[in-house]
Amino acid sequence: MTIAARWRPSVEALALWAILLAALLLRLDGVDFGLPALNDPDEPLFMMTALEMLQKHSLDPGWFGHPGTITLYSLALVIAAVGGIGIATGRFADADALAAAVYADPGIVFLPARVMIVLCGVLCVWLTFRLGKRLGGARIGLVAAAILAVNAVHIEYSQIIRTDIQASVFMLLGALAAVGIAEQGRRRDYLFAGICAGLACATKWPAAAIIMTALGSWAYRLPGERHWSQLAMVVAAAVITLFAVSPYLLIDHATVIANLSGEARPLHPGATGGGFFANLGWYVGGPLLSSLGVGGLLLAAVGLVWGGGKARVWLYVILPFCLLFLAMICFQSLRWERWVVPLLPFAALAAARALCALADLLPRHRLPMAALPVALLILLTPMAWEARIEAAERRHDTRQIASAWLRDHAPSGSSVLIEHAAFDLLAAPFELRTAMGSAGCVDVRDLLSGQIRYSKVDRLRGGGAIVDVGHVDRAKLESCRTDFAVVTNHLRYRADPAGYREELARYDRLLAVGTTRLIVKPRRGERSGPEVHIVQLVPAR
Repeated sequence: MTIAARWRPSVEALALWAILLAALLLRLDGVDFGLPALNDPDEPLFMMTALEMLQKHSLDPGWFGHPGTITLYSLALVIAAVGGIGIATGRFADADALAAAVYADPGIVFLPARVMIVLCGVLCVWLTFRLGKRLGGARIGLVAAAILAVNAVHIEYSQIIRTDIQASVFMLLGALAAVGIAEQGRRRDYLFAGICAGLACATKWPAAAIIMTALGSWAYRLPGERHWSQLAMVVAAAVITLFAVSPYLLIDHATVIANLSGEARPLHPGATGGGFFANLGWYVGGPLLSSLGVGGLLLAAVGLVWGGGKARVWLYVILPFCLLFLAMICFQSLRWERWVVPLLPFAALAAARALCALADLLPRHRLPMAALPVALLILLTPMAWEARIEAAERRHDTRQIASAWLRDHAPSGSSVLIEHAAFDLLAAPFELRTAMGSAGCVDVRDLLSGQIRYSKVDRLRGGGAIVDVGHVDRAKLESCRTDFAVVTNHLRYRADPAGYREELARYDRLLAVGTTRLIVKPRRGERSGPEVHIVQLVPAR
């Protein structure tokens, strides 16, 4: 056999590389959305915390809401790499110069950080293939990977600096280890499953539920092949790993409790749940339906209980985790689209099981072998179309449209109140102010020149879910009176006037004498973001 023949890639390898390339391109397309403005409200939290760790030369994040430790450490490494390259090439004189540049143009570090999350998203696609192959062969693995590769919700959160995608990586690794336990029962698989559960939990608290796959694998083994010591090994490995990679969970336990209390708030404008069944309907009819399509959602529902591959392994190892995690998020007081992200690889696997099993029912002597690829193409087409629509919407956000209007219509020297991270207005000739809780509305440039820390923001907002006009100290509301106000949150409060009476009263008091100059609404297929109102508070001079 020649060297060329030995290294000739198989059809499976070619198909996998094509899927991974498609996943990468879809996640890189538009990854710079919004920059230098920051449209996701949580991205600055993670990046500010990571930057502060570097500035203090400390491994203590000082924030444990997710807890997010793995993500924060990863972001610190990305920022350090950007700074190291910048200093070596003469772009930045030192670390302080880097920090000043980042506060002027966040894209310097936000874009590399988003690319890091993109790579984690592609890794999820590859791990989904590996898990599907272990559960039922390469065909199921490839179909599941293809479904996840074009999933619109997974693509969206692969472009945002958050913990969800990274937690999914460790959860998929944990599920792979659990399948190894079911098949061979090796001690190293038990140990690795526990380590992955600890890493997943250190990234996002609910991700610890992946330990359920190891428990299911232990139950799958014959009575004579399972011992309580194996379960103890999994739990011990998870706990030791959690505190080894995030020791400040113990050292700074008071902050942990305070952060968890803040994360457990029962109300949040636009995200308050309605009980288990209402939340379940919202997740199924919302992010799952929009990203999987009708066909994909039906296949996933069927594949949960019936399909190709190793049915007993699925029943013992994967299904209990899926049901547990879905129940966990449905029982919460709040509901967020991003909470389904860890379930998406498993939904893709369930759909792949069902689709491949249905293909096996077809009479092979009558239908061509292309039946499965054709069916998969029909399934993926609307999913890919949805992903492209949402990517186009992200590139044309309502907040950037509002910024463009201000640059074109607001007189030079105008004072402008903004509620979002409108870094795209820093170069404009405006006096910019932003709401800062008990401090009232403060000058944005003064705030950034002091390189504001998240701990200070958290203290000033006084427990409010969002830093906006609705949470400004009533005694300091007049500090928010500017020539123009760009408000993005008031309609979310107005949807629940009984629950947010105080917040609405602040908006009404500020905006009552103003004149609405522009309303920018999200529009399907064209632009995303909140409905933005530009209100002229002071008559033109």
